[in-house]
Amino acid sequence: MTGMKEGAGEDPFESSETPTESTQESRDESSSKVESKPEDENAGSTDSTDRQAIQIPYKFRRNGVQDGRDRVPLFLQSDTKSDERDAQRELEDRFDDDVSLTDLREAVMKVGLDHLDEVEAHLEEWGYGMTFDE
Repeated sequence: MTGMKEGAGEDPFESSETPTESTQESRDESSSKVESKPEDENAGSTDSTDRQAIQIPYKFRRNGVQDGRDRVPLFLQSDTKSDERDAQRELEDRFDDDVSLTDLREAVMKVGLDHLDEVEAHLEEWGYGMTFDE
């Protein structure tokens, strides 16, 4: 008998499969439920566009704004801080939703990293690249 006390009657859960087969199947079923891969929902579709369309955005898959981020000090001039506050309000109006200051700061950083020529120009305004050699 499979897991039942002797004399307890018939096992209503007993199947004709060998225990290793049914155990493996239940493992496969439970792992497919937990993983929920894109292929499961698309019935075998391997189109990478389909996979990208169902990925959960960072905002919704994290437990808090600090998840997956390193803490770095950020010191801002007063006019930059004011511009940041204005940008946050404007984006909240555009999204009709709260925008985390942490998310805003990282998004601004990412955009800046994608536009180094503009960053270079701003740094030059602050005096970078100046030489005092004659």
